[in-house]
Amino acid sequence: MSYEGKMLEQLEMPTRKQVEQALLQALLQHGGAIKEFSSGQEIVDEIADNFKLNERQRSAFLETVYRKENRLKKSLLWHRLLFRAADSLAKENLVSRPTQTVQLNQRKEWMLTEKGFDEALKLSNIPVAKKNSLPTKSYEVQKIVKKLNESPRPKNYIPFDKERKVTKSTRETVLRLRGFRQAVIEAHDCRCAVCRLKINSPDFLSWEVEAAHIVPHSSMGRDDIWNGIALCHLHHWAFDVGWFTLQDNYLIQSSPQIHSLPSDFGKLGDYEFFNALANNNTRILLPNRNEIYPHLNAVRWHRQNVFHT
Repeated sequence: MSYEGKMLEQLEMPTRKQVEQALLQALLQHGGAIKEFSSGQEIVDEIADNFKLNERQRSAFLETVYRKENRLKKSLLWHRLLFRAADSLAKENLVSRPTQTVQLNQRKEWMLTEKGFDEALKLSNIPVAKKNSLPTKSYEVQKIVKKLNESPRPKNYIPFDKERKVTKSTRETVLRLRGFRQAVIEAHDCRCAVCRLKINSPDFLSWEVEAAHIVPHSSMGRDDIWNGIALCHLHHWAFDVGWFTLQDNYLIQSSPQIHSLPSDFGKLGDYEFFNALANNNTRILLPNRNEIYPHLNAVRWHRQNVFHT
């Protein structure tokens, strides 16, 4: 048995397989990506806490002698075990390596692949059918997000995908739609563009905010960032049915039909939903780069075809 193997056995450390499974579940809980393992990283202590490691297990060092340089290198055994587990997951294509991820988002992270995402859901007893509604990152989806964010903004943008066929969903169309959702939500910092609400579920697996198509799918609207806006559930519904739209300067324009509603409609306690919408001096929250602002061609289509005057 190797020197490292003996230490793992003597200290009764978790097996590599157990750590692999814990890593996949941690990745799911942290949105699909975690930083490299080093001292002070929250994830290192979090997984150690899950295994209830004692201080001796957390602080044990491996000592390696570099003969050519005649020096001694020390590395924490727990960190080494985490790295070896992550490396094993990468070999099985369950996660991407930091050297791969940094080329995608300039951050050195371990990130779930689609295969790893499925396995993490299985380990967490979450139905795979719920996968498409989760904002969890995967390497394949983030490649789509990168492409959407970096595509040059078209001057004469056509917000319709006339070549899209209404057929059974394929893996490609599902990934594209998830990429659209992720790109739009990230562009708005996980906040509703109207009310600025930002909140996640208690298990950190989902955000309340949704990615809304400006030109809807039912009208062959494109799955790209210029045809998207991040909205909370309630404002998403109100936008889709035409209670409000946007002006060319991104100010909210509410339907005049609001004034004919019964007085008890649209009230949440003391908050009057429709009165808040009727304040036409409010500008939506926009992304931090104007290259990915909602395109006015999509906005004008919504104003002419969905909005109720």
